Amino acid sequence: MRTHPLRRTSLYIPGNNPAMLINADVYGADSVIFDLEDAIPVTEKDAARILVRNALRAFSYREAEIAVRVNALSTPFGREDFEEIVPLAPSLIRLPKCETADDILRADELMREIEIRSGLEPGSVGIIPIVESAFGASNLRAIAEASPRVAALNFGAEDYTADLGAERTKEGRELDDVRARVVTAARIAGVQALDSVFADINDVEGLFEEALRVRRLGFDGKSVIHPRQVGVVHSAFTPSEREIDHAERVVRALEEAEAARSGVAVLNGRMIDAPVAAKARKILALSDAAGARREGGERR
Repeated sequence: MRTHPLRRTSLYIPGNNPAMLINADVYGADSVIFDLEDAIPVTEKDAARILVRNALRAFSYREAEIAVRVNALSTPFGREDFEEIVPLAPSLIRLPKCETADDILRADELMREIEIRSGLEPGSVGIIPIVESAFGASNLRAIAEASPRVAALNFGAEDYTADLGAERTKEGRELDDVRARVVTAARIAGVQALDSVFADINDVEGLFEEALRVRRLGFDGKSVIHPRQVGVVHSAFTPSEREIDHAERVVRALEEAEAARSGVAVLNGRMIDAPVAAKARKILALSDAAGARREGGERR
């Protein structure tokens, strides 16, 4: 079974903002994305690439996973992004506008060539494809399974709704179907599922509700566009005390049944079956990774 780092939040930082690049890992996000794509005007693409390259060379980021969102290989800027960024071995390349497995395979082949030239272990830099079109949504499983480099599927709701000609509402019901399919494809492939950004940085309540909703759908995390959104999303993606308490009681019941050599574990008069046990262990693993429990099962 594949294990994954905590990616409750992935914070976008514009590649043309030196101050934010320097302080990238102090904002508390699990993952930070240096953005060379949508956040950067065409006239600043080359300058942003140089800034991000120099930041990766100069700074040792220890508190967050570092990814770079490059421009698609179909654009005039994509190949140069790969050539400059991959040799510096960020943890991940965020690959936008993914629509088919071939998009992943092309990136994989180019990255392998660059890694070998740069003295890196082939496959050392991962890929998170961003699916943000109707065509891409029709190929989710193929994209997720295209390469061992794929670490997660990232859904991009803004471009997706624009492609459909749909209105993106605060309630988000227009996205329920595709979000469910993203999670399903990710689970089949054994990778994480990451949700889109919430654009209104002043709507804390709306952000929390959306983050909680997608967590309940099965997502592992959410992209954010402002440091003030990080703590809100972490709260939504960290198990509550009630969830942790129940999970701990489930695991204790299983352990007691095993100690008694009983094939059946019961909690509050209900049998604990395999899905309940798996869910409880996942909640406890997530709470431990997020620092929500002390040793011995006590809350922090």
